Amino acid sequence: MVDPRDEVVPMSPLRKRVAERLVQAQTESASLTTFNEVDMTAVMELRAKFKDSFEKAHGVKLGFMSFFVKAAVAAARLYPGINAEVIGGSIVYKRHYDFGIAVGTPKGLVVPVLRDCDTRSFAGIEQGIVELATRAKDGKLTLADLSGGTFSITNGGIYGSMMSTPLLNYPQTGILGMHNIVKRAMVVGDAVVVRPMMYLALSYDHRVVDGKEAVSFLVAVKDRLESPDRMLLEA
Repeated sequence: MVDPRDEVVPMSPLRKRVAERLVQAQTESASLTTFNEVDMTAVMELRAKFKDSFEKAHGVKLGFMSFFVKAAVAAARLYPGINAEVIGGSIVYKRHYDFGIAVGTPKGLVVPVLRDCDTRSFAGIEQGIVELATRAKDGKLTLADLSGGTFSITNGGIYGSMMSTPLLNYPQTGILGMHNIVKRAMVVGDAVVVRPMMYLALSYDHRVVDGKEAVSFLVAVKDRLESPDRMLLEA
């Protein structure tokens, strides 16, 4: 029974669909999370160096998300179980990279899908994210915009989150969680230096992905973010 002092608001079709997927992720997958940390120095220096010319050339800001999308595509090619789905008794390894990108709206978090991430440039990724975020905030996303993703990325860091265990976006087998960047004392060689560090979290479906593959995927993401020139060379 609802207390008469409380407010009752019907769930929108969009929120209902998201809720269904979250419940499915909990009941129909074997979800685990592994963590790592990444030194964001190289990415931040690259952004600072090219942010003005990038925005002038492409009409969009160079954010962190394009680096993470590029790194995740490269890592998923090495460890394809992360970019997969269970259908019946079979595992479907996706050969396309349509990533769900979590964006905030006045009514909560939604995860629209950015298609063909593997063929997009840094500018194409940033432009696509801006378009999705704008449509989400304007309430113009459709259920089709939330369907068909092969992997997801969420950034709790924009809200100040230091660490979290992201929930799988069912039926996907992996989701990468970004967090806030904090300056911390790190040992580099034999010296203690201050570096901008971010914790990363990868939640994965253990039915498809074993622990070694999950850890290796996250290390591959970390390596490419700490040496972003590797992504330009597709190495």
